[in-house]
Amino acid sequence: MTTNRILLDDPLCDGRQSEMATRVWRGTARLLRARGFACVAEVTLASGRRADLAAIGPGGEIWIVEVKSSLADLRADAKWPEYRAHCDRLFFASHADVGIDPFPADAGFILSDGFGAEVLREAPEHRLVAARRKAVTLRIAHAAANRLHDALDPDLRSVSFDML
Repeated sequence: MTTNRILLDDPLCDGRQSEMATRVWRGTARLLRARGFACVAEVTLASGRRADLAAIGPGGEIWIVEVKSSLADLRADAKWPEYRAHCDRLFFASHADVGIDPFPADAGFILSDGFGAEVLREAPEHRLVAARRKAVTLRIAHAAANRLHDALDPDLRSVSFDML
């Protein structure tokens, strides 16, 4: 018997993320969904930076979550302050081996074990202006819609749009 379900590939299986980062992402995404957020991994922002997780809440609020799989991963990242311009709240997410202490106090912190997660420190709010909110919302929507389309029509990736 066949089932009428779409099996989506792991959204982070592009070779850049470690197994630990994927687990942190999964637990964090589950937490966000339980709070009424819809999240998309690896969303390219207008700045050219890619947010690990971009989430839209039930009231239209936009959160960005930077996933850090290790202390070295955090120390190597100098770009994270740039994400503030694209969200209402900025969080880091990591696991118990890294802990909360190394993360900047002016960002939120989510502890994830791969099965679930918990917000240990709320992120300060810095509300987006309407035009920026619309632009970020559209980027998240386009990323999500294109990924769903790719899953439903995997042959599309090999089509040249110049030929259409």
